[in-house]
Amino acid sequence: MSYTALAVLGVAVAVAADLWLLRTRLLTRRIFWVSYGIIVVFQLLANGILTGFGIVVYEPGAIAGLRIAYAPVEDLLFGFALVTHTLTWWVWWGRRLDRSPRRRPAPAERHK
Repeated sequence: MSYTALAVLGVAVAVAADLWLLRTRLLTRRIFWVSYGIIVVFQLLANGILTGFGIVVYEPGAIAGLRIAYAPVEDLLFGFALVTHTLTWWVWWGRRLDRSPRRRPAPAERHK
């Protein structure tokens, strides 16, 4: 499977997990897109340095060829999928935490 296909698949899985599987619906929130806008600036900066200076070189046949600030579009898709999937699971697990306070044993009771 090509890098392009894997990147598109990653986005599809992340979107499906957010909207239908785990139903966190992060992609429907303005705060997600504002946060992602900040993240993508730094992703473009780092990726631009790595690919612009030739530190990372892609086989031309492995990518679609479309680049944004030296970064192959596949890197941006993969980054989007990674961030979205991570945040989706973070929110999903966070909603399942038991947030009810519990009484801690007194120091004397802990050492018995």
